[in-house]
Amino acid sequence: MSAITSIVRVYSDIRDVLRASSMPHSHLRDRLAAALSLTLIVDLLASVVLYRLERNAPGTDIHTWWDSFYYVSAQLTTISSSMANPVTFAGEALCLVIDLYAITVVASVAGMFGGFFAHRTMDIRTQADGEVTE
Repeated sequence: MSAITSIVRVYSDIRDVLRASSMPHSHLRDRLAAALSLTLIVDLLASVVLYRLERNAPGTDIHTWWDSFYYVSAQLTTISSSMANPVTFAGEALCLVIDLYAITVVASVAGMFGGFFAHRTMDIRTQADGEVTE
């Protein structure tokens, strides 16, 4: 399979998920949207909480709401950041919860795609078995 064919197929698959062109595509789209929405809510809430916990602590890198939002977003996406870790016990505990949430979401999204491809493979096999060949 050529690189161009692979790119076209990936684009087609993404378009099918966004358009929910079949029941498996619809389920995948809905689950991904729920995971993204929940993650945005967690990001905003954790940013506010971390800012309130860390803003006045001595030796902290979190002085503004933006610092807190940057730190939490970096933790959710890469489990690291260029900023020092929180200095208060409550901030460290929140950081641990954020990391556990991020790992759970990554594992869940992997499971969503695994379920989608397993269902799609079964559908393709069912269609192939149901076709009448002459």
